[in-house]
Amino acid sequence: MSVTVEHARFAEIPLLIARPAGMVSPFPTVLWFHGFGADKEVHLPELCRLAELGLLAVGVDAVGHGQRRLADLAQHACRPPHETPRLFARIVNGTVAEVPALIDRLVELDLTDQQRVGVAGVSMGGCIAYGAIAGDRRPCAAAVLLGSPEWALAELPDLAVERFFPAALMSITAEHDTVVPPAAARVLHEKLEPRYHTHPDRLSYREMAGASHFMQPQEWASAVDLTSAWLTRFLA
Repeated sequence: MSVTVEHARFAEIPLLIARPAGMVSPFPTVLWFHGFGADKEVHLPELCRLAELGLLAVGVDAVGHGQRRLADLAQHACRPPHETPRLFARIVNGTVAEVPALIDRLVELDLTDQQRVGVAGVSMGGCIAYGAIAGDRRPCAAAVLLGSPEWALAELPDLAVERFFPAALMSITAEHDTVVPPAAARVLHEKLEPRYHTHPDRLSYREMAGASHFMQPQEWASAVDLTSAWLTRFLA
């Protein structure tokens, strides 16, 4: 399937949108969030992959990144989240807070089927994806790669856990990740299992053996394959 790619800006949020050519909107949609210090363009291959599968794939520049990059971001981006906790939390929670309005606008423009909205993210983007599920009931599927729920869910962890089901959630972590250790995602899934007992197929935790935060190409390809299959299964 051919794909068209365009830049857009909704309510001052810079976007990179990949859509399946020749298909009629509204589309099942995935909002894709990048990592700390990166931008939406980094994930153009993944956006195009999802669009080829029939989804509207929307790459989002997080607060302080990409086309709205903070002047001093570079000096912070080379450090792990726990060394810049205030900045990291401000970016994560600020971006999470934008998600409802972004979905609203995509629906208003008849681009997005609000019954089939998903979120995905890598590293910091994964933290945002967890927060997006807890903050808005419309995302019905999510794929989180190398992320942690502790940043976005810190203020209301118990309430937030109750807000996940029935969204289809897959988390992919790396066994030897020292930047975003897998423990918090693993614990979240343990808490969620009883809540998904009637639909266990909608909850999946994958910890990639031997992998680190900066995956090898083959490991990343495997993670993207899992992500694409999960999102199309529950959205397309």
